[in-house]
Amino acid sequence: MGSFSGHVVPGTLFLAVGLWHIWSAVVRFVMNPKGFQVRVWSPVSGFDGRLRYLEVYVVAIGSFIDMCIELLYSTHLKFFVNGALNPSHMNDFEHSGMLLMFFIFGVVALLSEKISLVPLPGGSLCLIAATAFSAEYFLFYFHSTTHKGLEGYYHTLLVILIGLCILSTIAAAFMPTSFPVDLCCGIAITLQGLWFYQTAFTLYGPMMPEGCQLKQNMISCHSPEYQVRGELLANFQLFILAFGVLVAVVGSYGFAASRFGHPDLRSLCAAEDELD
Repeated sequence: MGSFSGHVVPGTLFLAVGLWHIWSAVVRFVMNPKGFQVRVWSPVSGFDGRLRYLEVYVVAIGSFIDMCIELLYSTHLKFFVNGALNPSHMNDFEHSGMLLMFFIFGVVALLSEKISLVPLPGGSLCLIAATAFSAEYFLFYFHSTTHKGLEGYYHTLLVILIGLCILSTIAAAFMPTSFPVDLCCGIAITLQGLWFYQTAFTLYGPMMPEGCQLKQNMISCHSPEYQVRGELLANFQLFILAFGVLVAVVGSYGFAASRFGHPDLRSLCAAEDELD
């Protein structure tokens, strides 16, 4: 069983990183379409380089703080019972393991990009990020907390979005000059963050579907018909979020092209039209 804050905190991290990834990919492409390169993280320009590694710090520090919340605060430091892991907090241990993977990715990226202590090519960092997403995928797919009913359906949709994050980051490692792949990475991460928010507000907030309720840490519906209605509502919510992200991507691309567009961008589009 989750909680409102337990979904909003990671959702905020994924949403912030995803939106920045989309905007950065769009700007880098319109400024240099012929020399575009996929980046698993995007530097922040300006400010005399002081914020260059802001995204990596957000990932590392944010995941570390969330990991401490799951491992130290949620468990009340009661790790063991009768010499074994406390079964009452297995989900907290699993969440901590998932967050540890993202923390490792952030640390490795800093060691590679800022300090050059572990110099790695961009493709390797993409695969490390894909490993972190894979750990998240297996966590929610083989969760010790069995998600059933409407809650299980929301988590099934979350697993699908995580799978898209895995596929897009792996594709980025093998197609390092593909703008669509880099854009898909940002869209998938953004949708995952938005779905964390949607799950929080629907299952643990004011948007609970009619005929369903949160009672004794369980989400139950009065009848199968109400559950099906809730699942159809979840499909509609995901569609609205995906549509909204698509509109935002198109709008940001149009704005970036008008402000920062390179002359090669128009010639590239014209060449593609001639081929058609």
